[in-house]
Amino acid sequence: MRRRRIVTLEVYERRLRWPVAAGLPSSVAGQRIKRIGRRAKYLLLGLESGTLLIHLGMSGNLRVVRAEEPRRAHDHFDVVLDSGKALRFNDPRRFGSLIFTRADPAKHPLLARLAPEPFDAAFDTQYLWRVTRKRRVAIKQLLMNSHLVVGVGNIYASEALFRARIAPGRRAALLSRAEAAQLVRAVRAVLAQAIRAGGTTLRDYVGADGDPGYFRQRLYVYERAGKPCRRCGTTVRSRTQGQRSTYYCPACQK
Repeated sequence: MRRRRIVTLEVYERRLRWPVAAGLPSSVAGQRIKRIGRRAKYLLLGLESGTLLIHLGMSGNLRVVRAEEPRRAHDHFDVVLDSGKALRFNDPRRFGSLIFTRADPAKHPLLARLAPEPFDAAFDTQYLWRVTRKRRVAIKQLLMNSHLVVGVGNIYASEALFRARIAPGRRAALLSRAEAAQLVRAVRAVLAQAIRAGGTTLRDYVGADGDPGYFRQRLYVYERAGKPCRRCGTTVRSRTQGQRSTYYCPACQK
């Protein structure tokens, strides 16, 4: 896809999380894709005179299809390329977004205040230890705060805490330095394994090739309430934290 030219941007539904700008198709038509990147959950397509910011929302997906392939329900836009392929966005809930900026994307309001990525060197034991000090919030909710670390969603927060043997309801300030180190390693290990497995399909997620993510088969606690812990056999429990479901083993996690 890199170095391909955008022939046209076909917008079929402008009412996404933020309305797609009416002049966006004319702004990007004819531009070559020079860079492909990511920041948190935003896909960044660097063009010759700006950057497209694409967010999948909760249920969206991007597929690479033949440009002439018939559209399905909830297909909202096509980035049609000079290869005859199209990057097609599908989103039943319309929580995704498509934004164009001519400025440095790192300074865009949606990206400027984002925290370090889990695989960045900046996200290390010292950083996690420092940001947890004097915080009364539960450690799981802290992990999901994009102003402190990005990219750790509900599923992976539960799984990382299980691997680090830390109870999700523990107050963040009570983590020891050794536990902070364990948690950094666990977050990276869970995310790396999920990436290799193509993500986690619980309901309708598919990757760019249309295949589901297979990390669900390797989940230790998420959506396993009432089932035996894969490590010790104790019944996995669930609770609600910050309006999100949390799963944990009461024996393994303290």
